[in-house]
Amino acid sequence: MQEAELNYTAEEYRYELENRMKNLFWTVSGNYELDVQLDLDSFQRSKYISLYDAVKQGAFARYFSKDDFGLYLVKKLYLGAEEMPLMSIAQMCVDQAVVNKITEERKGVAILRKKAFEDLLERDFDRLSSPGNLIGRMKIAMLQQGIQGSYLAEKKIQVQMEALLAVRDMTDTMDVIRQVDVFYNRLADPDFEKTHGDLEQVLAVTAEDLKKFNWQDFLNENAEASLEEIMFHANSSVEPLEENEKERKERIGRLLVTEEAAQKMYSYIEQNYGSSYMSEREQISLNRRICRGVHADCKLYFTDGIVDSCVRENNTYVIAQRTWEMNQRFYRQNLRVARQNIRALGDILKQSLQARNEDDRMEASYGMIIPRKLWKVGRSEDPRLFMREMKKHNSDFVVDVLIDASGSQRERQHLIALQGYILSSALSRASIPHRVLGFCTFWDYTVMRRFREYDDPGEADWRLMQFVSSANNRDGLALRAAADGLLARPEENKILIVLSDGRPNDQVVNRPNVKNPAVYTGEYAVKDTAAEVRRLRSQGISVLGVFAGEEQDLMAERRIFGKDFAYIRDISTFAHVVGRYLKKQVDDRE
Repeated sequence: MQEAELNYTAEEYRYELENRMKNLFWTVSGNYELDVQLDLDSFQRSKYISLYDAVKQGAFARYFSKDDFGLYLVKKLYLGAEEMPLMSIAQMCVDQAVVNKITEERKGVAILRKKAFEDLLERDFDRLSSPGNLIGRMKIAMLQQGIQGSYLAEKKIQVQMEALLAVRDMTDTMDVIRQVDVFYNRLADPDFEKTHGDLEQVLAVTAEDLKKFNWQDFLNENAEASLEEIMFHANSSVEPLEENEKERKERIGRLLVTEEAAQKMYSYIEQNYGSSYMSEREQISLNRRICRGVHADCKLYFTDGIVDSCVRENNTYVIAQRTWEMNQRFYRQNLRVARQNIRALGDILKQSLQARNEDDRMEASYGMIIPRKLWKVGRSEDPRLFMREMKKHNSDFVVDVLIDASGSQRERQHLIALQGYILSSALSRASIPHRVLGFCTFWDYTVMRRFREYDDPGEADWRLMQFVSSANNRDGLALRAAADGLLARPEENKILIVLSDGRPNDQVVNRPNVKNPAVYTGEYAVKDTAAEVRRLRSQGISVLGVFAGEEQDLMAERRIFGKDFAYIRDISTFAHVVGRYLKKQVDDRE
C-alpha cells in the first residue's frame, strides 16, 4: 500500500510539473490552443534548463512560425541530414532568434537563461569541447556569451559566432531557416548541397513525399505530432543523443509505434530498400533460426538494393542513383591507385594459393625409386630409397565481405565503396569464391543488401559502386546472418571480412510485447558484437575487422575483433594491410 501511495505521489508530482511548464509555455506564446512537447525528466537534473526550454518554445511560437521551421527540419532530415548536428545548430539559432525579444518583455527570463546556461556548460563542457567538435565549441562560445556577455574562442569560431549573434535581429522565419541551413552545410556536411541539393531543393520536398516515404511521418501519419517532436528537439537545450547518460539514450532511442504502423513497415522497407529476393517462407524460416537472444524482436531482410530491385521510383531511389554516380566519379579520380591495389592484393592471394597447390616431395620407403641412392642397397639400413609426392587438398577457400552501411558512414561512403570494390575485384582476380553484403538496420529490420554472390563473374564486383549508407546498424545480428550463409558453403576454409566503424548502434523501437527493450548501443552493443565474433571463430570462421571510422572508435574496434583487425589510414596501403592478413590466413591453414 505504501509503495502504491509513493507511486501515486510521483505521478501526481509529474502531472503538476507538466501543467506548470505548459502554463509557462502558453503564457509566453500567448496562445493557449497550441500543443507542446516538454522534457519533464530533465527537470530532476536542472530545473533552470527545463523551465528556460519551455519559455524558449513559447517565445519562438509567438514570434515565428514553428510549423514552417519544423517542416524545414523534417525535409532536411528526409534528404539525408544528420539529426544530432542539425538539431544542435537549430537549438542555437532558436535561442538567438528569441533572446532579445523575450527578455525585453520579461526581464526575469535573462536570469533564468543565465542559470540554465551555467548548468549546461558545467554538464556538457567535456563533450562539447572534444577534438573535432566544431559545433560543440561554437555552443560553448554561445553559452559563455550568455553567462558573462563575452567569450574566448579561436578565429574560426569567432566568425561563426558573428553570424550566430546576427540571428538576434531576424524577424522572419525564413531568415532563421536560411541561417540554420548555412551553418549545417558549412559545419556539419560541406558536401550536402552537392549530394542532396541546396535550400531550394530542400524546401521543394512535398507533403506527399513526406507522407509516403519519410520514416517519421510513415510511422506517425499525424504530421502535426511529428512536427511537435521535431520542434521539441529544436527548442530543447539537450542534444538529441547524450552518450554519457544511459537513461537519456534509452528514452530517445525508443519510438513508440502502433500495431497498424508495424504492419505497414514491411511495405516501407520494400519501397525504400528494394524488394527481397527471398520468398516469404524463406524469410520466416531464416528469422526463426537466426533472430534469437538479444535479437529476438528483430527481423532480417535480404535484398539486391533499390537500384536493381526498385518497387517504384521515389526520393530514396533518386538519392541512391546520385550516390552511385558520385562513387563512380570517386573511383575514376583514384583509378590508378585502385588498379594498383587490385593487382597487388590479387597477386598476393594467387601466389599464396599457388604455393599451397604445389605438391610436396619427400624421401620415403616407397614411391618412385631414386637411382642415385641405389648404392645403399645391401650397404645401409636406411630404407628411404624412394621419392614420394604428397598431394595438397587444402586450397579451397571461400570469403564473405560484410560492410557496415549505416548512416554513420555517410561522409565516407564513396571511400567504403572503393575499398569494397578493390577487395571484391582482388578476390575475383585470385579466383576465390566470395559474397559481398552491406547491412543497416531500420526499425526492427536488419537489411542485408547483396552486391554479389559467391560464384558471380568478376563483372558483378562493379555493383559495389551502388553502396549507399542509411539508418542504424545492429552488427551482432548482421554477423550472425552472414555467417549462416558462409557456414553452408562446402569449402573447408572460411573467412569473414567486416568493414565497419566500430560503432554498433541500433535505436530500438519500443512496440507492443517487446522481449528485449534495451537500446542496442554503446557498451551493450560492443559486447554483443564481440561475443558474436568469438562464437564465429569457435565455429572455424576466420574473422577480420577492417576499420573504416574515426580514431576515437579504435578501442571499440579492437575490443570487437581483438588482434585481427586492420586500420586503413590511406587507400594506397589497402592491398598491403589487408593482403598481409589474408596471406597469413592462407598460409596458416596448411
